Amino acid sequence: MMRFCSLGSGSGGNSTLIEASQGITTTRVLIDAGFSERELTKRLARAGCTPADIDAIFITHEHGDHVGCALKFTQRHRIPLVTSRGSWRAVGSADFDANLLHVTRSGEVIAWGDLELRPFAVPHDANEPLQLVLSDGDSRLGVITDLGCAPAAVADALQACQALLLECNHDEGLLRSGTYPPVLQRRILGTHGHLSNEAAADLLSRCRHAGLSTVVAAHLSERNNTPALAREALAAVLGSAADDIRVADPLLGFEWLAMN
Repeated sequence: MMRFCSLGSGSGGNSTLIEASQGITTTRVLIDAGFSERELTKRLARAGCTPADIDAIFITHEHGDHVGCALKFTQRHRIPLVTSRGSWRAVGSADFDANLLHVTRSGEVIAWGDLELRPFAVPHDANEPLQLVLSDGDSRLGVITDLGCAPAAVADALQACQALLLECNHDEGLLRSGTYPPVLQRRILGTHGHLSNEAAADLLSRCRHAGLSTVVAAHLSERNNTPALAREALAAVLGSAADDIRVADPLLGFEWLAMN
């Protein structure tokens, strides 16, 4: 059985917890740790976990709202850190314990306890950013939160997922008419920025299949988007009610969702 929850998703910090169980064993992987050590520990407790329960932390890229306290947290609690070589070059420290570091790349298949991790490359303004598909052998979960566009390779990586955590960063109209300076607007709208609701809906349309039962909108901009707009865009693709689309809250994330 696999389940997942969000500890929070937004410009102030991002972290997603995935748990898989096979008989008497359980594996928990944290994707990103974009908070302070104190805040991350508090949010883990809200999910019923302690740092000692985490088997690995996967860092998608080096931006502060994703890497957060990862280096200090993994060293303090002796948790393996998994990330790309480019991300490590951006944030790595000479005094980090090399025994805790697992450098990965797009296309590698990583067996980690009860989980299989499949990182894949995305276009984003970072050094070798990776997003992730996870499987327990029965179900597949795609987690994809920071990318400016979704080429065919991204859609291919997300095929046959039963659940998707999908970036819906902004509504393009709100962004263009808002208070962000033009240079920041261009960065967000660019091919290495963030997905709009429309772009997320297009990606979802290319990943949709009969077995896709759970879709969560994530990484919403507090200024340039609303949960209602994100839900509406994704629900239109699925032909479902807007309330069927969950939204990851910046402060509360969302509660555990079971995959099986």
